[in-house]
Parts: sequence; C-alpha cells; structure tokens
Amino acid sequence: MFKPGTTLTADNASATLAAGLQAIAGGQSAIDLSGVATVDSSAVATLLAWQRAARQKGLALQFGPLPANLQSLVDLYGAASLLGAPTSASDRHH
Repeated sequence: MFKPGTTLTADNASATLAAGLQAIAGGQSAIDLSGVATVDSSAVATLLAWQRAARQKGLALQFGPLPANLQSLVDLYGAASLLGAPTSASDRHH
C-alpha cells in the first residue's frame, strides 16, 4: 500500500503525485493517508489525480482514513463523492 509522507502541500505535491501514480501504475489500489499531517489544497488535487489515474486503469482506488484537516478540505471543495470518501468527520463515526 502506498503511503505518502507527513506533508502534502504545494511544496511537494508534484513529487508525491508522481510517486502515487507510479504505485497505481504498479497495480496498487489503496493509499494510506493516516500519516499525512500537513496539507493544503494541493492535497485534494493530488487525491483527485490519483483517483482519475486509477479509474483509467480500471482500479477502484481506496483511501485510508483521511486526517481531519484533509477531510475538511475535501468537504470544503465538495470532492468527497469524487474520492469515494465520507462527506464529513461525523460520517466516519457512524
């Protein structure tokens, strides 16, 4: 399972995107985001690009539990349904 580093921001989004795309190209269908602590809007764009790449390969990409700060951005941008993620932190606890 691919696991990005602790930061997913504009500073490292390109490298993280490329590493995730390589994992997806290798057939991985899960990404563990549990260790990601620092994010910005680049993180949402990266997740969307990974999801798109996986779908093009016919894979159903699964994201591990989204950290609260990343979940907030996903909710803010209305991207939960595109990522197959819960729509809010409260949804994850029911």
